[in-house]
Amino acid sequence: MAIGFGKALRIGMMIGLATGVLVWGGGTGIARQEPAKEKAAGKAPALGYEVVEKLPHSMTSYTEGFFYRDGLFYEGTGLEGQSKLLAVEPQTGKVVRSVDLPSSRDFGEGIVDWGNLIYEWTWESHTCFVYTIADFHLVKVLHYEGEGWGMTRTNDEIVTSNGTAELTFRDPQTFQPTHTIVVHDGEEAIELVNELEYVKGEILANVWKSDRIAKISPKDGHVIAWVDLTGLKEKASVPVEKGKDQDYVLNGIAYDAEHDRLYVTGKQWGAVFEIKVGKKRK
Repeated sequence: MAIGFGKALRIGMMIGLATGVLVWGGGTGIARQEPAKEKAAGKAPALGYEVVEKLPHSMTSYTEGFFYRDGLFYEGTGLEGQSKLLAVEPQTGKVVRSVDLPSSRDFGEGIVDWGNLIYEWTWESHTCFVYTIADFHLVKVLHYEGEGWGMTRTNDEIVTSNGTAELTFRDPQTFQPTHTIVVHDGEEAIELVNELEYVKGEILANVWKSDRIAKISPKDGHVIAWVDLTGLKEKASVPVEKGKDQDYVLNGIAYDAEHDRLYVTGKQWGAVFEIKVGKKRK
């Protein structure tokens, strides 16, 4: 997610989510599961990583959504006038399929596959575009309230983030919310949750401007562990002068379930990395 001054100001003004029990949020009738205090005793452990393989990635791709399916990376990119949906060969970085978002005002965000369809939603346009995955033909447009950030899926629902600590579970057909959970580590709500990937019954999430990935329980939102990817950006061919730029942050998680391979990348990084998550850091 690219965040200019206006958005950064709004995020800074967000009210922190309180710990408690099941509540009803915002008069919407959607149940929100807040972290229970009895489950919030300790902080989640930190895990390390090992790079297995370094693959090419276009430094023009402002990565907002990322997943793997049938031998290809699918990527949703952001920035107004530059937002696209891409299908990419992992080993070569060659784009084999591409479509621009319909309006130059749309800022592309997370993507997810559902059957023979692929969804790409937008930051502030309240619009989700649904394409056929085979040829990126636009078949329908869905609408929602609030900002769009990351997307992934369980076997039954689509899961989305909006830049707060909340994850929203949605009906894939209507895109309407069914319930939400609050991401928390101990009693601390984890804000700025961004790109998402569902891996072995857990939700993996980038946190904007962080070098860590949160492994989250989809049942109650508690952080099971953190994957500390410190040092990975330095291996990604990011220009030295851009190393601290928010436009070059870690963002993008993909999982190849058939071969148990986990991939990560970042906004305008020059590489995608296959990684293995290792032992706890001391």
